[in-house]
Amino acid sequence: MSETRKVLGEERRTLILNMLKKSDKPITGSELAGTTNVSRQVIVNDVTLLKARGESIIATSQGYMYLVESGNGSIERTIACQHSPEQVEEELNLLVDHGITVKDVKIEHSVYGDLTASIMVSNRKEVEQFVNKIMTTGASYLSELTGGVHLHTLIAKDEEQIEEAEQALSKAGFLIETND
Repeated sequence: MSETRKVLGEERRTLILNMLKKSDKPITGSELAGTTNVSRQVIVNDVTLLKARGESIIATSQGYMYLVESGNGSIERTIACQHSPEQVEEELNLLVDHGITVKDVKIEHSVYGDLTASIMVSNRKEVEQFVNKIMTTGASYLSELTGGVHLHTLIAKDEEQIEEAEQALSKAGFLIETND
């Protein structure tokens, strides 16, 4: 493919989908735009069309990812937490230090209902990138809309890994304890 050739329509969407499926890390809209010689906005529109077709693409703070059902025995659990915005990095680092991938953050908003944002952080570098992006863009954490109360979907290799992470969150005062 020529470096200056604009990749058109369906060919471009197929290329984007293949790139995302093959990548084990997020790819930014700017990277996809550069590869296909179109604007970032065209990529945003393409991803929207691909999502509408049922493709499992998510937008994270690090870029786009294609979600594949792992089938590798990993498990997911949703937990409830509460803390200040200044403690987000500490909370996320605590989780990734236990081998957890933090898939998303969810809140229940009084007007909009359930709001979910993809995070997809698995290590300290990704946590740092996420927090820096919040700071440099002037964005707010979703949990700021609910007094710090929020949910996380955690991905782990087994129940024991999640139990250990929950104990650490509890010890740090971040976990909202449920009385089952």
